[in-house]
Amino acid sequence: MGTPTILSDLGTEILIPICAVIGIVFSLFQWFLVSKVKLSLEKPDGKNAFTESLIEEEEGINDHNVVQKCAEIQNAISEGATSFLFTEYQYVGVFMVAFAVLIFVFLGSVDGFSTSSQQCTYDITKQCKPALFTAIFTAISFVLGSITSVISGFLGMKIATYANARTTLEARKGVGKAFIVAFRSGAVMGFLLAANGLLVLYITINLFKIYYGDDWEGLFEAITGYGLGGSSMALFGRVAGGIYTKAADVGADLVGKVERNIPEDDPRNPAVIADNVGDNVGDIAGMGSDLFGSYAESSCAALVVASISSFGNNHEFTAMMYPLLISSVGILVCLLTTLFATDFFEVKTVKEIEPALKNQLIISTVLMTIGIALISWIALPYSFTIFNFGAQKEVKNWQLFLCVGVGLWAGLIIGFITEYYTSNAYSPVQDVADSCRTGAATNIIFGLALGYKSVIIPIFAIAVSIFVSFTFAAMYGVAVAALGMLSTIATGLAIDAYGPISDNAGGIAEMAGMSHRIRERTDALDAAGNTTAAIGKGFAIGSAALVSLALFGAFVSRAEITTVDVLTPKVFIGLIVGAMLPYWFSAMTMKSVGSAALKMVEEVRRQFNTIPGLMEGTAKPDYATCVKISTDASIKEMIPPGCLVMLTPLIVGIFFGVETLSGVLAGSLVSGVQIAISASNTGGAWDNAKKYIEAGASEHARTLGPKGSDPHKAAVIGDTVGDPLKDTSGPSLNILIKLMAVESLVFAPFFATHGGLLFKIF
Repeated sequence: MGTPTILSDLGTEILIPICAVIGIVFSLFQWFLVSKVKLSLEKPDGKNAFTESLIEEEEGINDHNVVQKCAEIQNAISEGATSFLFTEYQYVGVFMVAFAVLIFVFLGSVDGFSTSSQQCTYDITKQCKPALFTAIFTAISFVLGSITSVISGFLGMKIATYANARTTLEARKGVGKAFIVAFRSGAVMGFLLAANGLLVLYITINLFKIYYGDDWEGLFEAITGYGLGGSSMALFGRVAGGIYTKAADVGADLVGKVERNIPEDDPRNPAVIADNVGDNVGDIAGMGSDLFGSYAESSCAALVVASISSFGNNHEFTAMMYPLLISSVGILVCLLTTLFATDFFEVKTVKEIEPALKNQLIISTVLMTIGIALISWIALPYSFTIFNFGAQKEVKNWQLFLCVGVGLWAGLIIGFITEYYTSNAYSPVQDVADSCRTGAATNIIFGLALGYKSVIIPIFAIAVSIFVSFTFAAMYGVAVAALGMLSTIATGLAIDAYGPISDNAGGIAEMAGMSHRIRERTDALDAAGNTTAAIGKGFAIGSAALVSLALFGAFVSRAEITTVDVLTPKVFIGLIVGAMLPYWFSAMTMKSVGSAALKMVEEVRRQFNTIPGLMEGTAKPDYATCVKISTDASIKEMIPPGCLVMLTPLIVGIFFGVETLSGVLAGSLVSGVQIAISASNTGGAWDNAKKYIEAGASEHARTLGPKGSDPHKAAVIGDTVGDPLKDTSGPSLNILIKLMAVESLVFAPFFATHGGLLFKIF
């Protein structure tokens, strides 16, 4: 046994599930507070349900009609989102079962489906459990990860569609009340996802331990399936949701804003419901599954490396659970941070919205630094060894604290750099808006240049965190740095989900015919949400880079490769092909958005041209057809990009072997991160340049507006081009680099034993 830790094993066994349960209870409490905003005016005693007086009466609109209309619109959005997700999950469910069978067959065949014990990979003096049982347990953990990912996305979508009309109604009492409803709803999603992910992983480890006993090497190898399941669902959710939302958005913008000169969320626009549904299935369900996948993979990467280090060899349970303890403390820290936005300091004016959201990031990072220091002190022995490509490297507990800390602070830096390049409060986006004076072409040029430039500092932040964490604690350091970046995931997701909820609230206000002042309030909430959504994407991409590097290290160790030599043809061809994959993937997803948007534009035009009285507002558009176009297109178009990502590691591993596959993983990581950051930030900048002109808040902005002016039309075109970049290709790329790495790790034993068929033949 190793050195005892201050926190006992029993303490760890109690602390982790308690933190997870606290997270779930807190999210349900937030949901309860949101539910107090009624979508019906009737109380049991027949009195008006609004106990607080409204700041103003709606002009010429009966209160009852407004509330009823908001409820109807919310139901339409909720039904559209639910039916889309059920359709998507049917397809994804078939894939899940098929892939689980594939995992069992491939990993079971490593040892010829033998049921006798085998020699351990890393400690040949010991006997480990049969490969057949590792295949069974890996398939089970894959299914568990998939289901948890799906549930995370679905619950997030449910609370978002539950809260959007409530946010609209609260906007009548002032911007502060609306902000709190939107933020609390985001917190429901953030805490449910973080707590569920932690709890399911912890329970899975303990159940698997009943069979594996002292064979921790096999146990944590089987757990890698959890990360693979989480990310594979996230890929389909992100791609399908991204195609759905952008097809509707582009169709609604091009015909509605540019051709017909009507507002974005005008009820006369046939694509408007599909657009609002898209915000929920893409930005909420997709983002939820994506960040859950990152969390699951970084935990799995850290656990795999720890299981073959002194923690695993000496069966030190508390030290082994260090990655899960970081996440547990993260839930408590985020809980405290959330209270700063909802209870300690109240938002009263529009100007306070964005600082309140940014303060969430700063407060959670500062508190988390203290939390990590505490956990590193009580849960780790002073000195221990970490597996480092065949050798054991000695590490001190304060060095591991620095690894997690550097990841945490790198995340904050990436968040603020993303904000600088995508918020219209700063010069980069204002320059893009200014370029609209001379038309759409210069807007496109400026936007692309901004995106490329925005890659520089995040890459340096990632590079520094990799250097520091690898120097101190090898690949385990990189894995816990990724966990550090994701440790405040509950706050990050709360801020991220807040954006689409506010966006929907604005759309509902417009469709329900509420006054201009209320629309201004929801627009202010939405503009802040746009920037914070970009920050969320920055976090997701940065953590994906660290996660995939840690998984890459675990794969190289598991496949028993001592060095990856770039100068050998086997590796170099892998490297160059891997670097090409993100471009191929982006081309597929962008073309999918383009072709789906084409159908949407044609349908919206057809309705405007053939339904008499639609422009005058006397006839209702056919929303259902537009919803169907988005649904059908996204389900059909998600399959080819998904297959590209899932099949590449299998084909390369089986036919070309583990050396070539290591090149493919390195290449896709290096090019994927760059494209993901630039695509997300370019799209975000174009979107906020358009909003900058529309809001007309400054003298400079007023010279470019108003809505419908030539610079505004140029800005709308830029925003339309940026839509698939920021909401489909960019965010999906971080899943590509993580998913290929975790899939390679899961199948590493098979590739090491039976892979490289072509090189064996020749």
